Amino acid sequence: MVMNMNNLRIFIKVAEKLNITEASKELFISQPAVSKAVKNLEKSLTIKLFIRNKQNGVMLTEAGKEILVLARQMKGIENKIYQVAEQENKLLSGKIKVGSFPAVSTNILPKTIALFRSNYPLVNIELVEGTSNQIKEWVGDRTVDMGIVASPFEPFEFEIVNNDYMVAIIPENHRLTQEKKIDLEKYQNEIIFCKGGHEIAISKIFQQNKMEFKENLTVQNAETLINMVKNNLGIGIISNFSLSSVSHNLIIKDINPRINRDIGMITHSFDDVTPATKEFIYVMKKFCESEFFTPERFSDKNKIE
Repeated sequence: MVMNMNNLRIFIKVAEKLNITEASKELFISQPAVSKAVKNLEKSLTIKLFIRNKQNGVMLTEAGKEILVLARQMKGIENKIYQVAEQENKLLSGKIKVGSFPAVSTNILPKTIALFRSNYPLVNIELVEGTSNQIKEWVGDRTVDMGIVASPFEPFEFEIVNNDYMVAIIPENHRLTQEKKIDLEKYQNEIIFCKGGHEIAISKIFQQNKMEFKENLTVQNAETLINMVKNNLGIGIISNFSLSSVSHNLIIKDINPRINRDIGMITHSFDDVTPATKEFIYVMKKFCESEFFTPERFSDKNKIE
C-alpha cells in the first residue's frame, strides 16, 4: 500500500482544527476536496479516523489519535529528507515549529531567532506559546519539533540553557520589606502561587521540608500574579527568570527554603531532529552559553555534540 502524503497532510490539518470548514480555509482548498482526501485515507486504511456531526465538526476516533501522532512523525521525516538534500546543496530551508513559554519568548528567542535567520534566511519558524506542561504534551505528540520548558524534563532528551530559582515579590509598603528572606512555612497562608510550570518545583521542596502545600490563591501567569501582589492580596512566589520578562515596581526577596529549577530544550531525540531544528538548537545553545554561562550548567554530560 502506497501512502498518499497529500491526504496525510490534509488529515493532520483536519485533526488539529477538528472542523472541515476551518481546515479547508487554512489549506486554501475546497471543503469537498478536504472531505474526499480524508475519505480516501480512511478507505486505504480501512478504518474510521473521525466521528462526524451535522455542523461539519469532527472528533478523532481512538485509532485516529494514534495515527495523528504517526502522521506528524511521517511529515517530520519528509521534511527532514528535503532538509538533508538542501543542506547538501548548501541551501538549508524548511520549517521549524518551536514550543515556548512566555518568559523564554521574551528573554531568549528574539536574539536566538535573529542569529539563526542571519545564517538560514530560508527557514521558516513557527512559535507556539504555552505552559511547560502544555509544551511537553506538544513535544510528546509531535505537534512541535522542539520545546523550551522548565524542569523536570523527563522523559525527553534535554539540554539545559539556564539555571533559575524562585523569589518572593511584595509591594513597596509591605510589612516584610525589612526581611532578608521570606520564610515560606511562616507565611504560607499569605502566599500566591503562579502555575506557569513552577508548581512541580515548589511542591517538591515543600515535601522535602515536610511543609504543607496550601493553595490559598493560585494564578496562571506572571502578569496576573503581579497585579494580585500590587493589590496587597498576598506574597507572590515566581521564578526569577519569568519575573525578568515583565515590568513591575515590586520588591524582590529571596525565599527560604530556596527553590531551584532549570530551563532547557527538549525533544524526543536530538539525533533525529531535522537539520534545520538541529541548527536552531545549536544557535540557541551558543547564545545561552554566552548570555547565561555558568561552568556547572554546561558540563560535558549535558552538551550536545
